[in-house]
Amino acid sequence: MAWLESNSTMVISEYHAAFVGEFEREDVTAQNLHALRKRKGWKTGRTGQFVKGQEPVNKGKPCPPGKGGRHPNARKTQFKRGQLPHNTKFLGHERVSKDGYVEISIDEENPHTGYERRYVLKHVHEWERLHGPVPDGLCLKCVDGNRLNTDPSNWIAIPRGLLPRLNGGRATRVMAYDTAPDELKPVLMTMARVEHKASEIRRKRQGPAE
Repeated sequence: MAWLESNSTMVISEYHAAFVGEFEREDVTAQNLHALRKRKGWKTGRTGQFVKGQEPVNKGKPCPPGKGGRHPNARKTQFKRGQLPHNTKFLGHERVSKDGYVEISIDEENPHTGYERRYVLKHVHEWERLHGPVPDGLCLKCVDGNRLNTDPSNWIAIPRGLLPRLNGGRATRVMAYDTAPDELKPVLMTMARVEHKASEIRRKRQGPAE
């Protein structure tokens, strides 16, 4: 026991081999010695963690053929040079956002990630290709109420202040534009424009708030 305690900081494999060689105790296993150290509270001084600057013992040593990452079963699932994952989203890929708008992948660098492509709203992208950037204070509204219809002719630029008036509900006392019958949509749009313009005129007459 005195020998075991004085040599308890050894690596378990060396600890066990030295003990067997010293006392010829073939009946004692490495697991027995490991459990003994735990029961006695003998600390080895090792935490099992890498310290800063420490290099792994296998650094620069490739796995032997048929082992680890070079095992045939492991190689089946490894990426090959130039291979892309099955879920790669290529240029022009489209998806639908949680708000129900179509998004498309375009050839522009993502300002947030630096990736070579980014997603933009397709209806805005297509509309701006024909008409230029959406003016400040305006937004695009789908004429037929279907956000998935990204044809530029289906979108018009309106003041952002019109949107709450087109959403419907008890606050506006009118039905929602998107779910209204097609024959009523022009009427609802005209009403919203008139109310919005009247509100602007009232604010101008009242002047800036003190």
